[in-house]
Amino acid sequence: MNDLVVFGGPVPTYLIESIQTQLRPVAIRPQGVQAIRFTDIATDAVPDSIRAGLNNEQLDWALAPSGRTLNDFKLVVFDMDSTLINIECIDELADFAGRKAEVSEITEAAMRGEMDYRESLQKRVGVLAGLDARVLARVFSERLLLNPGARELLDALQNASIHTALLSGGFTYFTERLRIELGLDFATSNELEIVSGKLTGRVVGPIIDAQAKAETLLELTREFGLERNQVMAVGDGANDLLMMAEAGTSVAYHAKPATQAKATHAINHAGLDALLTIYPSSPPA
Repeated sequence: MNDLVVFGGPVPTYLIESIQTQLRPVAIRPQGVQAIRFTDIATDAVPDSIRAGLNNEQLDWALAPSGRTLNDFKLVVFDMDSTLINIECIDELADFAGRKAEVSEITEAAMRGEMDYRESLQKRVGVLAGLDARVLARVFSERLLLNPGARELLDALQNASIHTALLSGGFTYFTERLRIELGLDFATSNELEIVSGKLTGRVVGPIIDAQAKAETLLELTREFGLERNQVMAVGDGANDLLMMAEAGTSVAYHAKPATQAKATHAINHAGLDALLTIYPSSPPA
């Protein structure tokens, strides 16, 4: 059995009635004024007519196993750029080189899965050659913000003693600062080469691409002695798909269509803390 959770705003009466008629939930339970849980539904799919109504009202929804709570998870891993944070760091760095539009176009193609990630990374990093390394600090302090609900979600995960990790194709300058600031258990990403205070346009060490992110998730799963169904992965682009496929639960956050299509859940309007509505700390009363 599953619960259908509708969230992100007040749910109109006509949608409540439609869901009740078509899916016949055992109970309808409001979760504040911004969400409703329809419990114990004997289906793994939401009818197109209900999906259309939810989309029209700009509401998010999720089918989750009945009775499953946040405490059933022991590891949650996040992509960084445009998932945990509001920007693509490399695009903002390129802005200081006067080439943001060019780099953003490559980033978008890579996130849609239209370009090999390694190739796209090398092209974009190459644009940064000669840039003063001090711009890294400016991007972090002036442009980087956590996405809505990120801190609330992380607080809840950490209060529940759930491991948290940042697996990013971005850069260590940002992931390490976020790891420390947010109290994450682990972070991995690419390291920009800096010589004499300037970016060289290259990365040093292994490239963290989609395969590397997936392998790191599996390594953490083994290290913590977990089962697949105890792991959740949150991402937004094609570079996250392999990582998300290795997790028992995957979440596409404001993601590209190809990523949404393969995720367990898609959050298109609400913040990251909507995951606490889908998987509350204890079963809803």
